[in-house]
Amino acid sequence: MENQEQLDKFSAYVQQELKIEAKDWMPEQYRKTLVRQMAQHAHSEVVGMLPEANWITRAPTLKRKAILLAKVQDEGGHGLYLYSAVETLGVERDDLVNDLNHGIAKYSSIFNYPTLSWSDIGAVGWLVDGAAIVNQVSLQRTSYGPYSRAMIRICKEESFHQRQGYVIMMKMAQGSAEQKKMAQDSLNRWWWPSLMMFGPSDKDSTHSQQNMAWRIKRHSNDELRQKFIDMTVPQAEYLGLTIPDPDLKWNAEKGQYDWGEIDWDEFWNVVKGNGMCNKERVAARKKASDDGAWVREAATAYANKRKTSKVA
Repeated sequence: MENQEQLDKFSAYVQQELKIEAKDWMPEQYRKTLVRQMAQHAHSEVVGMLPEANWITRAPTLKRKAILLAKVQDEGGHGLYLYSAVETLGVERDDLVNDLNHGIAKYSSIFNYPTLSWSDIGAVGWLVDGAAIVNQVSLQRTSYGPYSRAMIRICKEESFHQRQGYVIMMKMAQGSAEQKKMAQDSLNRWWWPSLMMFGPSDKDSTHSQQNMAWRIKRHSNDELRQKFIDMTVPQAEYLGLTIPDPDLKWNAEKGQYDWGEIDWDEFWNVVKGNGMCNKERVAARKKASDDGAWVREAATAYANKRKTSKVA
């Protein structure tokens, strides 16, 4: 049972920028919020492997294949770090994966868009991983210790991913007219979904206020979105590409860019499972899980055999 004195002490503790560890007392709602957020983050890392893995065999050079393969492997590792962090809160990893495979769990809406060309891999690295970095850098200071520590390594690797994507876009933009057109097309299609990655606007976000009070989040959705836009627009200008927002303009008074309205109907439609690749992504994860069942069973049988031998 929770009482007001416990809640007040907990609030005062996190306000001092101290970390909550797995065995510390915490409000049940704090625990549930962390499970939901970290699980969604872990699922996003794992599902995020799919649109890029599709291009490993079709990358233009051996070097590009090796880089993309390393990136996809990193994403799988990020998922493992985060699943491990969720497990510290008493949740079974099998239950989390089962929810993902049956379409119950949520993951980032961005991964329900298809990668149609090689320049899309550049756009994903530059924009999607760039947006992830903006969000995840602040999560290094989140109040839950295991989550905070996992984000330190993840952010270092995401910086490599963002750079890898930007280099691809740079090569495309500085290439032939056809290549530059392909890069612009990718930017046109990935720009708005990348802005949607930060979640609904602050006025429609039901969890932000409490999450910020508990120091789970450090900045609001719109603050992070603004930071991403201010960071990315000069990068696009350097590439000679145009941000697909006719309302985008520099606001000298505020020292930031003003930008147009996001299509929130599209955002909620994708979140509810009606995106272009929603069903395909879930089906791919379920197939991978089913195909790998024999490996897990064999590993379990081997571990049990070794345990029995030691006892004997």
